[in-house]
Amino acid sequence: MAFARSGAQGAQVLLASNRGPVSYTREEGTGRLTARRGGGGLVSGLSAIGPETDAVWVCAALGDGDREAARAAAEAGGGGHLDRADTGGQRVRMLDIAPDVFTAAYNGIANSVLWFVHHMLYQTPLEPVFDARFRAEWAAYESYNAAFADALAQEAAEGAAVLVQDYHLALVPGLLRDRRPDLRIGHFSHTPWAPPDYYRLLPDDVAERVLRGILGGDRAAFLTDRWAAAFAECCADVLGAEIVRYGGELAIAHEGRTTRLGVHGLGADADFLRARSHQSDVAERLAALREQIGPGRKTIVRVDRTELSKNIVRGLLAYRRLLEIRPEWRGRVVHLAFAYPSRQDLAVYRDYTAEVRLLAEDINAAYGTPDWQPVALHVKDDFARSLAAYRLADVALVNPIRDGMNLVAKEIPVVSEKGCALVLSREAGAFAELGDEAIPVNPYDVEATAHALHEALTMPADERADRSRRMADAATALPPQAWFLAQLRALGV
Repeated sequence: MAFARSGAQGAQVLLASNRGPVSYTREEGTGRLTARRGGGGLVSGLSAIGPETDAVWVCAALGDGDREAARAAAEAGGGGHLDRADTGGQRVRMLDIAPDVFTAAYNGIANSVLWFVHHMLYQTPLEPVFDARFRAEWAAYESYNAAFADALAQEAAEGAAVLVQDYHLALVPGLLRDRRPDLRIGHFSHTPWAPPDYYRLLPDDVAERVLRGILGGDRAAFLTDRWAAAFAECCADVLGAEIVRYGGELAIAHEGRTTRLGVHGLGADADFLRARSHQSDVAERLAALREQIGPGRKTIVRVDRTELSKNIVRGLLAYRRLLEIRPEWRGRVVHLAFAYPSRQDLAVYRDYTAEVRLLAEDINAAYGTPDWQPVALHVKDDFARSLAAYRLADVALVNPIRDGMNLVAKEIPVVSEKGCALVLSREAGAFAELGDEAIPVNPYDVEATAHALHEALTMPADERADRSRRMADAATALPPQAWFLAQLRALGV
């Protein structure tokens, strides 16, 4: 099938992600549609190409404001690209996918099936259940991926490089290969990858379809060697593909094509974090946190979204156990727990957020005194406050059940003023780089995590500072811009 290109020459570099670099809302009162630039490691990394490259970023409209902006751009002509004044100079094409299709694809499949499989989160006596509703949602996921493939095929110049991001768009490389075999296509997975036995929870045809989709690319990249190896094992087990070496990299040979596997451990942006953490709004929040903590007390800091994989509940249970078995810490330590609500349109996430709140309240009721609150729980997302907590952290608790990387584990050592001891789950992707300097924990072992917290709190100051410095060096080895550009170079750009 031939695709008419939206520009005269087409773009030489394209990227595709569910979330784009900008979101739109309609202001109350004025009714004006306003743009807000996004943040985070993905946005920082993909922005590395800069406006001068004239690349195209294809993303989905996530809400009503985005859809209005996408429709206005389409009606204005010019290839349907958003106003560059809104996007930081990038050419962005935002896809106006039907809301019911988007919801079924995003919530029904991406976040409620693929995310759960890769993070191994199912309570298997009861779930998953792959029924008629699942099949309808899977059809929507196919349509959603096809919309991206169509747009990329239209936007790309001959032989262009396309970087496709994450589990939302697992089918895009294969679909795009069918449409434009001339393109150089890469896919990057920001999640873990499930081992074959767990991956096979998916219906057989769906398991095959996802793997074939990613194998449509010239290269599939992951955050750690562990996740790349798990993907390769799934390809061998499910598809009967052959695991080979190609140009020094692991690769998958299947049905006459070879897809190289790469590893790029996304790092923290040290320059940005250090500069941002000393701005005035951070200083204000730092003063407020110090007042809340009280003089002379140590801090255990965690900053997470209330995603089920983050293991916040067991972290709170471990802190409660610390207070039980080490009464000397009562009144001498405060747990700053920032649990920012995530995916609240899904009931299981709302229930989890409520459980976090309830447990924090129970700890404070059981152990709190008139002048000491053991847990300072904050649930309103506030990046400046997070940076303030990073600065004063004595101990960082990062204990996910499974995590593709976990940038918080990398960011805190960079920003911490005195150096922090890191209690780190061995199931976090960051463990591959930071594990030698962190205090490792089994994320399910509450008792051992409590003991690890005590070890971290009693670590000598000079050792803590030395470990933190070495972790900061490792954490910033591949900052977002270098991470992104490394993937482009691997595609021959």
